[in-house]
Parts: sequence; C-alpha cells; structure tokens
Amino acid sequence: MTAETDKTALPATPAEPGSAHRLRRRRRRHAVAAGALALSGALALSACGSSESESGSEGDSGSGRTHVVKTAMGEVKVPVAPQRVVVLDTAELDSAITLGVKPVGATHVEASSGFPGYLPGDKVSGIKDVGEMLNPNMEAIAALKPDVILTSKIRHAAKYDQLKQIAPTVMTENTGHPWKENFQVHADALGKKAEAKKVVADYDAHAEKVTTAVGGPAKAKATEVNVVRFVEGADIRIYGEQTYIATLLKDVGLGRPAVAAKAKDGFSYDVSPEKIDLADADVIFRSTYGDPKKSKQTQTVGSSLWKNMDAVKKGNVHTVDDELWIQGIGYTAANKILDEMQADLTKK
Repeated sequence: MTAETDKTALPATPAEPGSAHRLRRRRRRHAVAAGALALSGALALSACGSSESESGSEGDSGSGRTHVVKTAMGEVKVPVAPQRVVVLDTAELDSAITLGVKPVGATHVEASSGFPGYLPGDKVSGIKDVGEMLNPNMEAIAALKPDVILTSKIRHAAKYDQLKQIAPTVMTENTGHPWKENFQVHADALGKKAEAKKVVADYDAHAEKVTTAVGGPAKAKATEVNVVRFVEGADIRIYGEQTYIATLLKDVGLGRPAVAAKAKDGFSYDVSPEKIDLADADVIFRSTYGDPKKSKQTQTVGSSLWKNMDAVKKGNVHTVDDELWIQGIGYTAANKILDEMQADLTKK
C-alpha cells in the first residue's frame, strides 16, 4: 500500500463574494468526487489486505492481490505476479532471468563492471545498475519503485529494515550451496512456481546426460575433481563440498579428493602457492577472481610445483570463467557449466 492511497482530501476552494449558488454547486461536485475517491480508496485497501496461498498468473499483475512467501526474515506478503523486481545478488538475477522475469534493477559484483556475461544480452539490457552488491544504492532502488526485492540474509541482513520500507523484501538465509532451495523461494516470490518445476526437471535430465557422456556413474565416481580459485587479496581456494559448484559435481556423480572434505565449514580449503600441490586431482577446473598477479595465479601456475602435478602433466587442468562457474549460482549458469564440464571431461 502506498501513501498515495490516503490522498483523498480535496483542497479548500475560497468563496467568491456574491457567489453562493456557485459555491453550493461546487460543494456538491466536491462531495461527489470525495465519495468516489473514498470508494476507490476502500477498494484499494481491501485489495492490499487480501492474501492468496497460491501464485497467480500474469493476468493478476496490478490487481493488488498478494500471497505470503516464507523467508529467512519470516513471512512476507508480496504481489501475486510482481512486475517491478529488484535483485541484489547474482543468484537472484540468475533465478529471475531463468524464470523469464527481467528485473528493473540489479547490483553488480565488485570485480565486474556490469552483469554476468553468461546471461543473454537481451535478457539483461535495460536493467538499471543499482550499485555494488555489498553496498547497494538505496536511493537508486527506491527510484525504481519495485514491488518486490530479492536478496539473502548473509548479504543484506543489516539493510533489511531499509529495504522493506521500499518494497516487500524476500531474503533467503544464505547463498551458494542451498541454491536449489533458494530458487524455489525466488520462484514463489515471482509467482513462477509452475515454471520452476520445468526448470528443475530439465536440469536433472541434463546432469544425467553428462554422467552418461563421461562413461556412466561408476566412471564418473572414479574421476576425482577439484575446483581451484585464485582470488585477489586472498589465499588460493580449493573448493569444498558445501558450495554451489560442488553440488553440480555431485549431480553428475563425480568423485572428490580427500582435501575437499577438509574445507572450513565445507566452503574452501585455503592454501598458499607453496602448497598448491594439495590441490592435485584427476581433473582440475581453475578460475581467477580479480587481477591474475594479485591473486597469485601468475606465480602459481608458473611454478615447478604446479607443473609437476599429475593433472597438469596429463593435460587435465581446464581454465574456466569465474563469473560463470563461481559467481553465477543458478540454473542458467548451471546448465552452461554442465555443457562445459562435459566438453572438458570428454576431450580426447
């Protein structure tokens, strides 16, 4: 409900000397107008107060009907079919695009100057950049007059009170590893639960296809895979089993080296260039976030320790796009990763 709903009072009109008849007519017109406005206001209040347990169709857009979405911050009422969506992280952007919704606004990640390049250009063109992901521009968000905002508690819990003053804000608890559960929350908030079922079914079939392509479940399980990320200003990350990319490896049925289980909180096992040999596996996928020199990528892959790793000597190290493999976090990214994974794992 916006402040506009209550603006039913009409400005006072000063009486002109000797014009009592015109004044009475004017008052009658004002009374009729005020009654009409009051009626429309009551209808609007009734619409805003309604709640639907199931998501509606696009035809419900703008009707004022709402439904309840269970979020990390409790139950939140959102429009049945929101049309002005703002997303504050790459996972939420991927979800929206996957479900056929073009947000009116989105943030960008720190190391990029726009939206993820793996997303189709026509799907992101026209989306307003509302600032860096960890520090979104509240004024820019408010100016877009969104009817729902999607983000996560781990990213923007401290900004929740500000965000919910702008629009109903749907937060998941975390990002990354629980991306499939988060996608269902996003789909509910966007009124796209039916579309989400098809997305999931198509992805599951795709993952099975990749498993078959690499030689079947037994062959996949026997192939140990590591994902290594060089990060500017941080140690080198060997990704653990509680991460987005790990769920894709698991869906294909690929094996993981023992070091993956040593990851702190399941996220990553961090090493210096002098210990990069701990990342050795049958296959390594590597990406870089930020400047290659500042992320220690240049010195590491040029070292004898790196060159003597089995995966390197056998030509089983594949350089992948960080924006897609690590930052994407969604079904559109996942399907592209599966295609690349199959191509790399089946190279002769």
